[in-house]
Amino acid sequence: MNIFSNLLSQATQPAPAKKQRRGIEIKSPREIEIMRQSATIVATVLKEISELVKPGMTTADLDVYAEKRIREMGATPSFKGYHGFPGSICSSINNEAVHGIPSPKKVIRAGDVLKVDTGAYYQGFHGDSCISIAVGEVTQEAAKLIRVAEEALYKGIEQVKAGVYLLDLAGAIEDHVKANGFSIVEEFTGHGVGRNLHEEPSVFNYRTREMPNVKLRAGMTLAIEPILNAGSRHTRTLSDRWTAVTMDNSLSAQFEHTVLVTENGYEILTDRSKL
Repeated sequence: MNIFSNLLSQATQPAPAKKQRRGIEIKSPREIEIMRQSATIVATVLKEISELVKPGMTTADLDVYAEKRIREMGATPSFKGYHGFPGSICSSINNEAVHGIPSPKKVIRAGDVLKVDTGAYYQGFHGDSCISIAVGEVTQEAAKLIRVAEEALYKGIEQVKAGVYLLDLAGAIEDHVKANGFSIVEEFTGHGVGRNLHEEPSVFNYRTREMPNVKLRAGMTLAIEPILNAGSRHTRTLSDRWTAVTMDNSLSAQFEHTVLVTENGYEILTDRSKL
C-alpha cells in the first residue's frame, strides 16, 4: 500500500499506552520469521484473487473474499480502518493509480487493468504486496504497461543487498520505466514495513535528492512498489480523499513486494511463485 510520506511510522494497530516506534528498524531472526508468515498470507490472498477475478464481479466482492481469507489464516487486514480506509484491499481500475476503495458499484469489466493491493497483520508484523491483473483480453498498451511495471519492480529488487543505497534501487527502476516510454508516479513511494504498516525509510522509484539516500543493512524489510502511468506521471486525489487517478486519464499499473535485505542479496517475502 502506498501512502504519503507524512504517514510513515504511524502504527496500523494503535495502542494509546505504547510509544510509537520511529527510525529504521532492523528485524531480528524471530521477527523475520513472523514476517515471512504475514507475507505468505498476503501472497496467498493475492494469488487466489488473481485466479478468481472475472468480468462481472465487483471490487467489493474481492474485498469480502480477501478479508475472509486473511482472517481464516489467523491474521487481520492491515488496511481496514487504517487512517479511516474502509476496505481490506485497495482496488484500483484503469486510470486509478492507487488507493481505490472497494465498492459494490464498481464492476470489473473485460479489458480492465485491475490493481489489487493488500496487507496482513500477523503476530505483531505486517506483510504488504500489490499486483496488477489484466482482466480478460486487454490492449497491447495495457499488456505492455503491466509487463514493464512488474519488470521495473524486479529491476529494483535485484539491486537489494546490504551496503547498497536506495538510489541504486531507484535508478534501476527509473531507467527501465523510461526506456519503455512510461512515466513513474512520484507522489507515492514505497516504505519500510514491519511492526508498522509504514515505516522509515521512504523507498522511492526515481532519482531524487529530496529524500535521504539510505544505505541498506541486513535485516531491513522494505515494501518496494513502483507505480507506472502510460501517460503523464501526475495524479490527483478524488473527493473520497483516497483514490488517486491519472491527471490525463491514462492507464496505470503497479506491483509491490515486501523484501528482506540480506548480507548477500535479498529475500522476497511475498513471493507468490513459491506457493
